[in-house]
Amino acid sequence: MSEPSTIEKKPVKFSNILLGGVLNMFEVTTLGQPLEVTKTTMAANRKFTMAEAMKFVWSRGGIFGFYQGLIPWAWIEASTKGAVLLFVSADTEYRLKSVGASNFLAGIGGGVTGGLSQAYATMGFCTCMKTVEITRSKQAAAGVPTQTTFQVFKEIFAKEGIRGINKGVNAVAIRQCTNWGSRFGFSRLAEETIRKFTGKGEDQKLSALEKIGSSVIGGGLSAWNQPIEVIRVEMQSRTKDPKRPAKLTVGSAFRYIYKENGFKGLYRGVTPRIGLGIWQTVCMVGLGDMARDFVEKVTGDKPVAKH
Repeated sequence: MSEPSTIEKKPVKFSNILLGGVLNMFEVTTLGQPLEVTKTTMAANRKFTMAEAMKFVWSRGGIFGFYQGLIPWAWIEASTKGAVLLFVSADTEYRLKSVGASNFLAGIGGGVTGGLSQAYATMGFCTCMKTVEITRSKQAAAGVPTQTTFQVFKEIFAKEGIRGINKGVNAVAIRQCTNWGSRFGFSRLAEETIRKFTGKGEDQKLSALEKIGSSVIGGGLSAWNQPIEVIRVEMQSRTKDPKRPAKLTVGSAFRYIYKENGFKGLYRGVTPRIGLGIWQTVCMVGLGDMARDFVEKVTGDKPVAKH
C-alpha cells in the first residue's frame, strides 16, 4: 500500500518574516507606489481618465509626484504588512490543508486571514495617511507654507484622535481579505491548471515562469473588488466636496459614490489597480514562494512534515 501524501509546514523563522518585509519594500518602491498613487487619484477624482490622473500627479512634483506617501507611510506599511501576510497566510494554508482543504480553498483561506491580519495589525493608519498625502490640497499653491506629512498626522490626531488616523480601516480590512483571498486562491488554481496541462505532480516544482504566470492571473482577477477600494479612498480622502456626508461609513460612502458617479464610478482606477494587483501578487506569491525555497536551500532548513 502506498504511503499517504504528506502536508509540509514551513518552519516559523525570523528569515521568513524578514523576507516578507523585504519583498513588500521592493514591490512598493518599484512599481507599487506609482500605481497606487495613480489609482487613488482616479478613485478620489472620478471624472479623471487615467491620462488626466497621471498628468495631475505629474503637476504635483514631476516623477516625485508618483511617490507621494512613500516615505514614511508606504515604507512603514510595506515593512510590516509583508511580514504579517507571509507568516499568517502560510500557517493558515498549512492548517486548512491538514484538515483536507484543496489548494484553492486553502489559498483563499490563507489570503483572507493574512489580509485581515494586515489591515488591523499594521495598515489602518498607514493607508489612511498615504491617501491623505495623495488627495490633500497643497497650501503652497495659495501662498501658505505647506505642512509636512507629520504635521498633517498631528493635526488629524489632535482633532479626531485614533479614529481619525485609522479612518476607513473596516473598508481596508474588507479590501485586504478579498484582495489576498482572491490573489492566493486564483494563483493556486492557476498553478493546479498548469500542473494538469504540463503533467506535473504535486511534489514537482513549477518553473519560475509558471509561478510568475500563475501570479499574474491571480493578481489580475483580484481587481473584481475595486468598488470597496473606491469606497476606502472616499472615506480617507481629503478632497473637498460639500455634497459628501460628513461622517462616512462603508454603506453611506457606497450610496454617495453611486449617486454621484453611477456604477462606473465604483470602478474608477481599475486599470492601474489591475497592474498593481499583478505586481503585488508576482512579488508576494510568485517571488515569495521562490524566495522561501531559496532561503531553505541556503540555510538547510527543512519543512515540518505532517501525515
